[in-house]
Amino acid sequence: MVAVTDVETQRLFDLAHDRSVAGRKALMTTVTDLFFEQGGTLSDRERTLMTEILRQLIHDVEMSVRLALAERLARQPAAPRELVTALANDQIEVAHPILLHSEVLQDVELIEIVQHRTLEHQLAIAMRSSVSEPVSDALVATGHVDVIKTLLENRSAAISAKALDYLVEQSKRVDSYQNPLLSRPELGADLARRMYWWVSAALRRHILDHYSLSEADIDEALEETVAPAVDALVDDQAARKSMQLADTLAGQEQITPALLVQTLRDGEIALFEALFSRLTGLRLPLVRRLLFDAGGEGLAVACRTADIESPVFASIFVLSRKARPYAPGIERGDIKRILTFYDRLTRSAAESLVRKWQTNPHYLQAMWQVDRSQRAHG
Repeated sequence: MVAVTDVETQRLFDLAHDRSVAGRKALMTTVTDLFFEQGGTLSDRERTLMTEILRQLIHDVEMSVRLALAERLARQPAAPRELVTALANDQIEVAHPILLHSEVLQDVELIEIVQHRTLEHQLAIAMRSSVSEPVSDALVATGHVDVIKTLLENRSAAISAKALDYLVEQSKRVDSYQNPLLSRPELGADLARRMYWWVSAALRRHILDHYSLSEADIDEALEETVAPAVDALVDDQAARKSMQLADTLAGQEQITPALLVQTLRDGEIALFEALFSRLTGLRLPLVRRLLFDAGGEGLAVACRTADIESPVFASIFVLSRKARPYAPGIERGDIKRILTFYDRLTRSAAESLVRKWQTNPHYLQAMWQVDRSQRAHG
């Protein structure tokens, strides 16, 4: 290639004096063509001059021209950093190809854009083929559910252990984080174990199938997860008063399924636990575990021992899901699934399982038996 000729230089000067829209566009096109076609033979001075001309021109030309330049620069590893940064901060239509593909942008520019530009800019950065931990941390710090979900679904993004720990906790209330979190290769068994108690039945099976967790591991996670939540929900004084009232009502034979449903509707969790414990004969800690079981099979077994009718059980199931401090939400088909399980479950089978619960220190072992039974009849 040859250097910039005098003719080309004169044409650049002529175009620079043309302030019309067409003149600005022609100057941008000419400089861009020279930059890319003769970039290897340009002197440092010429390269710097053309970069500065392009940087100033992008504020004067229409979006279609800026977009064409952005698409041209997006996959150029030697593109001028200042120009790429300016385009990355442009409107999202222009910035998108740069944010998605440019390797010129460094973490400092990406983090600045995450912190000061739009949601669309953040989403584009979350989809990059390479996202470092500092950039991921900045994306997580936005708190935008769609941005974080997109980041989690990007398997090539690097996510720090601290961010994963935070997002696992957030997944208690943000269901859309759960599935992509459990698909992350860096998610360890300890975090998956914590998630077990608030994800759907399908994801619980995924955890059991993909992580080597023992019964003791899950029981330990249950205590770590459920106990603080129950303590926050039900204080000792409320629990004592509820047990006293439940004892009185049990003595008068006034504990009925209808009363259980009404208690849940009123948000009286401690009283429901006490009433349910007296009606079923289950210890209060076990009743609390049933309420925090995501699938609902354990609750179904306990209700069947009390001969609770199917529609009433459905109400207890739905209301108990909503009563938990964090509720993953009832997925489509959950009610049909649990009612099918409930209708197939005989009272004698339920009573047999409850006897095992009462004598077996490993609650989860019995729950797995319920799960296997449900699968066998599904």
